Amino acid sequence: MSTPTRPRTVLITGCSTGMGRRTALALHRLGHHVYATARRPETLADLSAEGLATLALDVTDEDSMAAAVARIEAERGAVDVLVNNAAYGLHLPVELATPEEVRRQFDTNVFGLVRMTQLVLPGMRRARSGRIVNISSMGGRFSPPGGAFYHASKHAVEAISDSLRLEVAPFGVKVVVVQPGPTITGFAGTAVDTMRGGTAHDEQDPYGRFRAELADMYANRTFNRRNGAVPAEAATKVIVRAATTARPRPRYAIGALARATMGARRLLPDVAFDAVMRLNFPATAR
Repeated sequence: MSTPTRPRTVLITGCSTGMGRRTALALHRLGHHVYATARRPETLADLSAEGLATLALDVTDEDSMAAAVARIEAERGAVDVLVNNAAYGLHLPVELATPEEVRRQFDTNVFGLVRMTQLVLPGMRRARSGRIVNISSMGGRFSPPGGAFYHASKHAVEAISDSLRLEVAPFGVKVVVVQPGPTITGFAGTAVDTMRGGTAHDEQDPYGRFRAELADMYANRTFNRRNGAVPAEAATKVIVRAATTARPRPRYAIGALARATMGARRLLPDVAFDAVMRLNFPATAR
């Protein structure tokens, strides 16, 4: 792994758990000045004890985002590397998701990412240097049943990143997308929580059995090594590489399952890929 010739000032969103937390620690231990952020700063106490700078930052709140970036620029001059990691997965049938749930999903996964990017770019342009690492997902390339809004948010991250990469390249700013497949973190638990407890015998809910089986699949089968999930440590190494290597690729897929699934989506016609989805996901009706 090649690293920069000098320590960088790194801002990471969503560090309370999972890959954000691990990435913050890894970059700190490489000698970078890391600002680890989360909506609830009390979740970052152990990172602070390790010597990382910690800040409250809610990517759905304009004042919170602006204040965090302003403080970092006052202390360090500019953000050298922004890792847009804050996200969660809403998993519900399209028919059942409320407008509020859909807005919250996009506020966190898309609009927060966009606003954080807008806030750090003036400083990066002045420095004629910078890097934005957007944590997408293999889900940014396909969309299975039950995942419409989470996957749509990651499709948006992919499209925004493609445009942004070309727009800011003349200013010396690089944009990198990281596409994890299933990773052994707390993501599955949050995803299952959003399924709102479907039951196989709920006659009032036409999707009850589907939601119950989908929750079981995510909780007990998808996110384990036997089924191709990647250890969090391996995913962290890829994110660190995307943030530090001198010549980053536009995209880094994490895990054989991510590469295989995205390859299948690219190569197969829709009818054939739908058949693959039906084989691997619960049916919405029986």
